[in-house]
Amino acid sequence: MIVILDYEMGNVGSIQNILNKVGQKDVLISRDPDVIEKADKLILPGVGAFDTGMINLKKFHLVEPIIDFAQNKKKPLLGICLGMQLLGRSSEEGKEKGLGLIPFDNIRFQLDSNYKIPHMGWNYIEIVDENAPIVRNLDRIQRYYFVHSYHARCDDASNVLMTCNYGYPFAAAVVKAQIYGVQFHPEKSHQFGMQLLKNFVEECAQ
Repeated sequence: MIVILDYEMGNVGSIQNILNKVGQKDVLISRDPDVIEKADKLILPGVGAFDTGMINLKKFHLVEPIIDFAQNKKKPLLGICLGMQLLGRSSEEGKEKGLGLIPFDNIRFQLDSNYKIPHMGWNYIEIVDENAPIVRNLDRIQRYYFVHSYHARCDDASNVLMTCNYGYPFAAAVVKAQIYGVQFHPEKSHQFGMQLLKNFVEECAQ
């Protein structure tokens, strides 16, 4: 069973729909800690501000269940967009501390006037860590849909799963053991996003 966390920060239904399309029928949208406890995999989606995301996770008492799921039980967790940013320690967007599951901080794009912020639309990525199960058998060059003004700055290059270039290279996806984060929206990225989520369903194991 895959649980998509509902903390009122994203269109969870679209993620559920695409998981169903790639063959995963046992998908629940929930914030119930007992349901999370029984999950095989967890997805942390999100659209919006970093502080609001962390405040909502705290409001629904989800911080400890998420950390326990990923860090102690070592079950697969996927953060999407804001959900990826929350996996880190902090963001220049706000003052709240993140989940701290992967050692990175989120910084605002430092771009000249030729580039608009947010980075919005389709862009190509390059896979850095080809051994990660979530990218198994994917083409090295993929195209995904982005909407974001902040990006992860990892302490260690080994945690960078994919890179993208928007004015300069940045981490488009991160990884630490069975914890993954993608800055883009796979649920809006057509066949590329479907294949990545299919890999999360089929290839990523505890």
